[in-house]
Formats: sequence, C-alpha cells, structure tokens
Amino acid sequence: MAMAPKVLLVNDDGPPGPESPYIYGLYKHLIKDLGWEVKVVIPSSQTSWIGKSYHITEITRGRYFYPREPDGLQGETSPVPRERTDGTDEWILLDSTPASCTNISLHNLYPGEIDLVISGPNFGRNTSAAFSLSSGTIGGAMCGALSRTRAIAISYGSVHRITPTEWIEHAHLLSMRIIKHLWENWGRDARNGKVDLYTVNVPMIPRLATPDGLDIYWAFIWRNSYDRLFRALEESQATTGVLSFEWGPDVGPLVSPDVSTLPIGSDGWAFSMGHATVTPLMACFAEAESGEETDSSRKPRLFKL
Repeated sequence: MAMAPKVLLVNDDGPPGPESPYIYGLYKHLIKDLGWEVKVVIPSSQTSWIGKSYHITEITRGRYFYPREPDGLQGETSPVPRERTDGTDEWILLDSTPASCTNISLHNLYPGEIDLVISGPNFGRNTSAAFSLSSGTIGGAMCGALSRTRAIAISYGSVHRITPTEWIEHAHLLSMRIIKHLWENWGRDARNGKVDLYTVNVPMIPRLATPDGLDIYWAFIWRNSYDRLFRALEESQATTGVLSFEWGPDVGPLVSPDVSTLPIGSDGWAFSMGHATVTPLMACFAEAESGEETDSSRKPRLFKL
C-alpha cells in the first residue's frame, strides 16, 4: 500500500463560485475521506482555455484565502497568513495561471514537500486533443509532471444545462476512488509502464447517481481539431479600430460530434457513451500507450478499481 501523499490542489476555474463549483467539495473529500494533507494554490480568477502558459512579464501577486463552510463560497482574504485557532482552511490565491500556481507551489511555497498534484475538477470536459491541448486544468497537471511530480487532471463534463447537486457528490466519490487507485498503482496499468500524469473525465449524467454508477474506461485521446475560436466585432462595436475580435468559439462539433465518427476506445467515444475515462500521458503531450487510434486491434479496456 502506497503511503498517503502530500497533495497540491490547483485548478483553472479559480475560487469557489458559479464558474468554479467543484473544487471545494473535492478538497473536503480528499482531507476527510482519504485523510490526505492538501495544499490549495489556485488562480484568483477564471483562467480556462489558457493551457500551460505562464505570466513572465508581470509580477505574480497573491493573498491568503480562508473559505468557509459549507461550500467555500464565502470567506476572507488576507495579504499575510493569519493565526488559525478554529480549524479554518487556508488556501492561496495567485493572480496568475494554473501552470504558474503549480510551479510556484512546487519550487517556492512548498519545495520538496509535494508528492502529487491534482488539478481540477474542471467545470467541463477535457476530452479530445482540441480541449486537452487548450486546457488550463491539464496545463496545471502537466507543469507538475515537468517538475518530476506525479499529477492527475480531473474534469467533470457538463451534459445537461443544470447539474443537480446529487450528481456532483457522486462525481466526487467516483473521482476519489479513481485518484486513490491511480496513486496506489501508479504506472502499472499503462502498457509500457511509463506515465507522468493522468487525465480523468467524468460525464455529469443521471447514471452517476444510480447504484451501478458509471463504467470507467482506459481511453486514448481523440485527435480532432477546432475551427473558429474568435468572432469579429461589427465596426459599430469596435472601439479601437476595425481589427477587433472577441472570444466566441464554435464548440458545437467538439461537444456534440457524430458518434459514428468517433474512434472506438477514444476519450471522445467513451464520454459520448456515458463512460468515465482515464488517459495515461507523458509530459510531452504524447500518450503513455503506443499505437495509433486507427489501429483496429486496440479494443476498449475496462478500468477496474
């Protein structure tokens, strides 16, 4: 049995709130259910789609955050750590990117102390190449792997417009089982034995709350692409000239693909079928498993806890 790790928890959605509804719940499960020691260092605001980027021209400033029960939506901030006598949790917010949070934590805040980086849970799926290569959540985990620290990225993929609270709790419980299994069996399930990080996707669907729950599959990354990510502003909207664009990605083909076109065994296929996925990666955006998705001999493998 592997020793309990000291964990760094990062994300790309920022502090608990409407755009970051999952981190506080997972944090509580990590410390209460698994008994792991967890340090939380996260961006002070939403940083989705930022990949593994760093702020290199700005000074990264931070503050301490003391989230309150029951959901972390309320809390106090302080420029300096305060004395805690009531068991209050202490997090750190940095005005930077997920990758910056990871690197600063590993090399400045807690050098030599962290055994495992957990990034997420992301508010949305990170299946397929298009999402994975753009993901701040995976970027935060990848940064840990590049610093020779094991890392797991967790993403909860929204399927319905409103996700019931009950589903969220079941997603946390499933994630805890997966995280614990991966930590205790690191690299043993990858075909060539080499893995730097894992990316996990959990679809937020009704089956989460059923007695049988979701099946979990090992999956390779669906190699897709995206089209337009920005839209041009009308001349009447532009304030700085005609060359004005705003973020407006066309993600329809990414989130609602024709299932018949998805490679069987890929994360995109598994997610569309309502399965949770685990993908082993190396810290070079290459899968830990060899072979191409076009290899018909690669059959889906059930992930067994």
